[in-house]
Amino acid sequence: MLQPRYVLLDRDGVINEDSDAFIKSPEEWLPIPGSIEAIALLNSHGYKVVVVTNQSGIARGFFDENTLVSIHTKMNELIKQQGAEITAVYFCPHGPDDQCDCRKPKAGLLLQFAQDFNVDLTTTSVIGDSLRDLQAGELVGAEPILVKTGKGHQTLINNPNLNALVFENLYDAAKSLIARHQT
Repeated sequence: MLQPRYVLLDRDGVINEDSDAFIKSPEEWLPIPGSIEAIALLNSHGYKVVVVTNQSGIARGFFDENTLVSIHTKMNELIKQQGAEITAVYFCPHGPDDQCDCRKPKAGLLLQFAQDFNVDLTTTSVIGDSLRDLQAGELVGAEPILVKTGKGHQTLINNPNLNALVFENLYDAAKSLIARHQT
């Protein structure tokens, strides 16, 4: 049986509009134009989509895990309206100084996903808008892909020699992945 293909997405700045003040409620969670359709497109071509996201707003006291669940419920409902789904969501609730293994650029969340789903991470792509997303992917041998939405444009300016594919947005990245992996 053919193993499913997985794509790992950062959330803020890739799927939804980012905010330096954090996304603290379902009302503040607004999809980036085309991102929901990109997930549906990936699903329709056999890709399973997994979200891997740092959520230090929990550690900082801006929102709690119940609120995060509500935010993800809204995200999943919008995605289901397009006939698509997110297979799983992995999040790090810790702050930058907490010395955890799960906060990107560390690879703990990616390794947990790989263990849970028995996936070889070298066959996956990690799509993010920040250097730490790409670094986490590189640590496990995944293909790093940068989108220019969210903090992506600034990430590219700050790191002009990135070892990553670069796309305007998630929809363009999804189209490219599908085109490269047509069988």
